[in-house]
Amino acid sequence: MSYGQQGGPQSQWDPWKPHSQQPWNSGADETPDWAALAEASESRNKRRRLLFIGGGALATVAVGTAVAVAVVSANSNSDDTNPTSGQSGAAALPGSTSRAPSFAPTSAPPPLDPKDFISIKSKDTAPLGAQILFPGTRLPASGAVYKKGPTDDTKSCSAAAKGGLPKILTDNNCTRLLRASYVDGGTAVTVGVAVFDTEAQATKAASKVNPQKDFIRSLSGQGVKDFCNSTVCLMTANSYGRYAYFTITGFTSGKDVTNKDTEVYRASNNLKDYTFNQIRRRGEAQASAAANE
Repeated sequence: MSYGQQGGPQSQWDPWKPHSQQPWNSGADETPDWAALAEASESRNKRRRLLFIGGGALATVAVGTAVAVAVVSANSNSDDTNPTSGQSGAAALPGSTSRAPSFAPTSAPPPLDPKDFISIKSKDTAPLGAQILFPGTRLPASGAVYKKGPTDDTKSCSAAAKGGLPKILTDNNCTRLLRASYVDGGTAVTVGVAVFDTEAQATKAASKVNPQKDFIRSLSGQGVKDFCNSTVCLMTANSYGRYAYFTITGFTSGKDVTNKDTEVYRASNNLKDYTFNQIRRRGEAQASAAANE
């Protein structure tokens, strides 16, 4: 005698399921099949152990996630108003979306041109004098040391010039002429700087000079003997800004200068370059002062 649904598969007994019926052998012997029951129980126990193991893993993951969330929450709730606490104020935290502050683009003013300040009288307002333009008592240059002699500062430009230079200076409205002499051994140089109101006047005056017959007067005294009064000497003329500058170089012994006298050419070039640099520095100083106002 069997217990089951009519026309369907035979029901199995599940000791863990309420109201389930225990199966019996259909034979005359009504004794339960203990081996089958033991096998079924072992199978269910294995499934339960797998479920417990899997559940334990899920629980571990859940606990780890909870700890991570707690750590992140603790960090997010900490006081971050002090950038020097544990982190550099300039460093961004990993994953941070903060950005450096942006500023509106600005355009810096163009740098001031030093030459502008020595090209016209209205801008060239710094103090000027022979001792200012030619300071000190000695001038080291290119292996030589030139001792400074007398200086001169006059508003009568023509009185400090010879040949056709007085007329050139007068025609272009020279307002002042500064001179200084330097000596190294038997070689002497006089530098003259003529001052004009505009760069155009200075440029025109220098361009009109013939160095063979238009030149400044040499300046002697204070350890510098007379030179270049009646001998052949080396003369140059240049301009920069509103200044025209001249040199006359020769021997204090009265000897004529030839193209083989390299020490004369060296002295002339050294003083010419020095005078140019002094005028240029004058412009740089005024441009720097104006930029800092």
